[in-house]
Amino acid sequence: MTQRPTRSALYIPGSKERALDKARGLATDVILFDLEDAVAVEEKGNARATLAAELAKGGYGPRLRIVRINALDTPWGTEDAAAVAQMDCDAVLLPKVNGPDDIDALAALVDLPIWAMMETPLGVLNAAAIAAHGRVQGFVMGTNDLAKDLNTRTVANREPLLMSLQMCLLAARAHGVIALDGVYNAFKDDDGLRAECEQGRDMGFDGKTLIHPAQLAIANAAFAPTGAEIDLANRQIAAFDAAEAAGQGVAVVDGKIVENLHIVTARATLEKAKAIAEMDAT
Repeated sequence: MTQRPTRSALYIPGSKERALDKARGLATDVILFDLEDAVAVEEKGNARATLAAELAKGGYGPRLRIVRINALDTPWGTEDAAAVAQMDCDAVLLPKVNGPDDIDALAALVDLPIWAMMETPLGVLNAAAIAAHGRVQGFVMGTNDLAKDLNTRTVANREPLLMSLQMCLLAARAHGVIALDGVYNAFKDDDGLRAECEQGRDMGFDGKTLIHPAQLAIANAAFAPTGAEIDLANRQIAAFDAAEAAGQGVAVVDGKIVENLHIVTARATLEKAKAIAEMDAT
């Protein structure tokens, strides 16, 4: 089964009715409805009710609808979980996941797929055990919180965070979990966003979390197969099929050996391109 596109994942405050309505028409693959950081303490209860009402109205099309609750050790987490269990959404996102026990605690409260915010040093160290949990469907990198806890400096190439990003990505790939890169804070800096999206795509992330609709087009382009990649995939498959028909185990395309492992990647590229085309057509 082809994985649905997750090129872009836009945070939307659960307390803002206008923003929740606007999200219905945005070109984002995933909507992260936020009850945590984007909602003031005094608005927590109202945000649950507002979000539930908007989700009940529908209209979000094929977008993946994920609700980020407050951590269960906060005054709002348990009530958030109880509310989300009754909402019309696809998954619940748990912040500050430190280990599989945190997933167990939420799994006892909701019958939904669980996504984990990977944003603490302990969470990163336990990434493999978290990804192996049967209820975990995706990872979301919380790079702002992680940088704070690690006491790193902010640098353009994210070198201080690369080990943490790669550890989480390794865990996700080992256990078939979707992995989304962290946010880029300078939402008016298109060149910086593009560079960070390309870095995340090169590393292997499935998409990027975003804080502003203006970032959507860049992320969607960066995490989609390019025309050149699609063309190469088609030529590799054709050449390999011809080689097999001739009784050979390898082919040559553009002066490079093409083996079965390259065909697996090529077919995945074409499947992803097809899924994105279907998403964009809705």
